[in-house]
Amino acid sequence: MEHTIDAQGRTIGRVASDVAVLLRGKSHPTFARQLIPQDKVTVLNADKLQISERRAEGKTYRSHSGQPGGEKKETLARLRARKGTPELLRKAVYGMLPGNRLRAVMMKNLTIKK
Repeated sequence: MEHTIDAQGRTIGRVASDVAVLLRGKSHPTFARQLIPQDKVTVLNADKLQISERRAEGKTYRSHSGQPGGEKKETLARLRARKGTPELLRKAVYGMLPGNRLRAVMMKNLTIKK
């Protein structure tokens, strides 16, 4: 099943949670957590997401190289300038999906258009 979500004027978390529910297949009466969902989700107008200045400067993304002192921090505003708004939405949806083998399969069913 194909779903289309218009992100214009909505906050990133609200859109991401709607997308995560659809990708997971929880909107179907036959939902089973161990089955591969067949739903495809397309998000339109990702560049028109509503992101406040406080969120852009306060939200940080962290990664670690595994080496001592290898922690890297990046603000939402800097990541948005570097990679674009679709990457922010992709990271938000990724964090809302369960961390199992099906997460990669579900993420392949997500298409984000500027």
